[in-house]
Amino acid sequence: MLEAINLEVSYGGIAAVKGISFAVEEGEMVALIGANGAGKTSTLKALARLLPARGTIRFLGEELAALPSHGLIGRGMALVPEGRGVFARLSVAENLAMGAYSRRDHAAISADLERVHELLPRLLERRTQLAGTLSGGEQQMLALGRALMGRPRLLLLDEPSMGLAPLMVHKVFETIGAVAATGVTILLVEQNAKLALESASRGYVMEGGRITLADSAGNLLADRRVREAYLGE
Repeated sequence: MLEAINLEVSYGGIAAVKGISFAVEEGEMVALIGANGAGKTSTLKALARLLPARGTIRFLGEELAALPSHGLIGRGMALVPEGRGVFARLSVAENLAMGAYSRRDHAAISADLERVHELLPRLLERRTQLAGTLSGGEQQMLALGRALMGRPRLLLLDEPSMGLAPLMVHKVFETIGAVAATGVTILLVEQNAKLALESASRGYVMEGGRITLADSAGNLLADRRVREAYLGE
């Protein structure tokens, strides 16, 4: 579904992503783990066309080089950004409506909204509340629900557990698993390596802008180098 070949991202002459190559198959959940500054978020932003990048990015066989970021939604790709990025002064319902801004299939939008409410019942309870007044976990749920309103085939998730209490982290990852079970393909960037690898089928480890390990999630969880560097063992 997604393929990156020799992907490079630089900030003012400093290389953040140094020629990485990887792929995500349809129906998979793939984790991209690594320490702060490893290049994980830069990679997702390059895939979402939010940062200029060199190399090749293919989504569903189509090269994305000439496609603007806003054109990805209609192709079936959505990003849930680090920090959530909800529209603080809009209500929960208005934020969800923004997720479907490019769609005109009103009956399908209503059906998708119903599914989002079933998956994330807290959003139905809070539908009239301003997004900026929600808790961090609720905002994460809202950002996820907003992305789902675009009916994505591929979901890019950037640090969904960041800043959340342990109980809410568990709920968010439970929801991510439920989304994956519906057939949505997921590329997950997550600093909590154990949680990410327990949720995913495969994983890549990034260090210093490069991919240094790639394997099944189970093998990475058992790998001594991963356990020492990211699991504190």
